[in-house]
Amino acid sequence: MRIFAFALIGMAALATAISLVGPNIDLRVADLFYDPAARSFSAYPWLGLLREHGYVSIVTCIAFLGAAAAARLWPQQRLAASPRAAFFLLSTLVLGPGLAVNVALKDHWHRPRPVQVVQFGGDKAFVNWWNPTGACERNCSFAGGEVSSAAWMTAPALLAPPLWRAAALSAAALFTATIGLSRMSVGAHFFTDVVFGALISVLIVWGMFALLFPLRRDPRQD
Repeated sequence: MRIFAFALIGMAALATAISLVGPNIDLRVADLFYDPAARSFSAYPWLGLLREHGYVSIVTCIAFLGAAAAARLWPQQRLAASPRAAFFLLSTLVLGPGLAVNVALKDHWHRPRPVQVVQFGGDKAFVNWWNPTGACERNCSFAGGEVSSAAWMTAPALLAPPLWRAAALSAAALFTATIGLSRMSVGAHFFTDVVFGALISVLIVWGMFALLFPLRRDPRQD
């Protein structure tokens, strides 16, 4: 988990530093997916279908809530989840992708999406991620909501048995990267939107896990 978080922090810091002193990373990465002749993004339209992944996070959370309810109704069932584990998943899903990204940022941080900026055929001026005063009015580019939801899958991965936890976290990281690539490829988000969307969820998951499952407590008990 720490490796994933530090990697995201490193990418965010590096992209920001390069954009401040040299070529803009966001525009360079977006240009890789833009076809000037067709004046559109993505030579691989099927990547856009991956946006529908959001149901994965919701179904996972509901399943754990159901398992926690089963633990109350049938305490003899060893496979039922604890209320602590269910609260961990629900709280991180609400705080990360829900409140922090989709409520606090996307409608108040007015960064236009790649498809909206003049460099890629739109009519709005490009602004960097740290500038909240762009021309987008609502449901804007920063931060990546779908990517934040994908990165939330690190939460159930942390509840995996220790023997499987590294593999589960690696799968969550790969899933997040795939969703991020799909969103960039269709011009829906810039690179830093993707990185910060994932970072917000990962930091909230990491913090809540440390709070609810301190080192002296084995998550397997839940």
